[in-house]
Amino acid sequence: MKRILIKNALCVATMNDLRQEFNGGHILLEDGVIRSVDSQPWPHKVDYEIDASNMVVLPGFVNTHHHLFQSLTRNIPRMQQSRLFDWLTNHYEIWRELTESSMQASAATALLEMMKSGVTTSSDHHYLFPRETDGKLIDVEIEVAKQLGIRFQPTRGSMSLGKSHDGLPPDDIVQSEEEIFEDTERLLDKYHDPSEGSMVRISIAPCAPFNVTKSQMKHTAEYASRRNLRIHTHLAETLDEEQYCKAHFHQRPVEYVRELDWIRGNAWFAHAIHLNDEEIRLFGDHGVGVAHCPSSNLRLGSGIARIKELMQAGAKVSIGVDGTASNDSGNYLAEVRNAMMVSRLRPNGCWLTARDVLWLATRGGASVLGREDIGSIEVGKRADLALFSVDGLEYAGSLSDPVAALVFTVRMSPVSHLIINGEHRIRDGQADVDERAIIMRHNQIAEEILSTAQAKTGIRFREPE
Repeated sequence: MKRILIKNALCVATMNDLRQEFNGGHILLEDGVIRSVDSQPWPHKVDYEIDASNMVVLPGFVNTHHHLFQSLTRNIPRMQQSRLFDWLTNHYEIWRELTESSMQASAATALLEMMKSGVTTSSDHHYLFPRETDGKLIDVEIEVAKQLGIRFQPTRGSMSLGKSHDGLPPDDIVQSEEEIFEDTERLLDKYHDPSEGSMVRISIAPCAPFNVTKSQMKHTAEYASRRNLRIHTHLAETLDEEQYCKAHFHQRPVEYVRELDWIRGNAWFAHAIHLNDEEIRLFGDHGVGVAHCPSSNLRLGSGIARIKELMQAGAKVSIGVDGTASNDSGNYLAEVRNAMMVSRLRPNGCWLTARDVLWLATRGGASVLGREDIGSIEVGKRADLALFSVDGLEYAGSLSDPVAALVFTVRMSPVSHLIINGEHRIRDGQADVDERAIIMRHNQIAEEILSTAQAKTGIRFREPE
């Protein structure tokens, strides 16, 4: 593998434990690993050099919550004004048309969109398996991730509680517990690599309290403990969810999952908005992880998570873009910006700084996914870096603090360079793929599944509700 030298950086934000930053100097990458980091120049020849004199260099971002397939259903008029439960029940009627072909198209679009905004590692929460498919949809997205070269940590999601048993989704897109655990075992045997530097790891992720049985939630926690895996689900996202849990389980959402042994260090929850003080302390005491999804929370009117308090309590906090039908963007740097901005609607003591949210996007994400080999620019860490030029129009006048400029301003161009595991995946803003072909195929498939769903259901998805 080539030795890559990054030199003369305008600023390197290492995100190491001391949060050190420097300008100039060098970062040497070799065999997929960071071999040298220093504020002094590198004196020897290398195979390839990147002059970063107009760039901010960061560890690659780590996205901890997504639904790649949802990129097919962005901006549907009928759901533009919906809150979560109505938004879901309408979308289920379209998502039941998902196939391996549409999964391939959506994964390519969603992963590339994140990469172009600086993501080098992403999770995905795929929980929907229509009966017409053979259940290999996660296999499809893993293969797409391998082709694009992104470090990938998908979760084997699931829904086991359909409408006939007081769940939210239609029965034909849920699975039995036996089917779910059988396929989980298959995916683990085929793809899961727990070793340092791994490019693919599998976690387990029942979808949410309103579409998963209690026994499945409990068995998931037990199974993950035996197999040393991480577990994930949606939790405390909306007040509707809270009311559902009180009506069906006579407990708040956190009380419910605590009873099922989910309050543990290998668990992370998406959203975690509606937490009280005791629940925040509980998360901190047990090192529970949280994926903060501010854009989706705003889009669906779900609320504002108490991120500062969670950080102060000792919880592991990260940032996720969520599905691109509830965001409706997979631009991770925009998500980082919104994480800072939405905190400013709370009392001053709860505000997050630009560097706070960049920490959540890097070290926070690595911690939530249980990875010590990524998330910072340090010798021995994997060579995952994002380089952003700051000489564009949008940065004019902001360079008194170029690191914070990435968050305070709105970036209009893709990442300048993206390096994953020592491989140059985006160079001068361009990925080595036919992006136009990906977009055209994606739009064609999105139109097909929307038209099919509309014809089958008679629901006028193209018209605002």
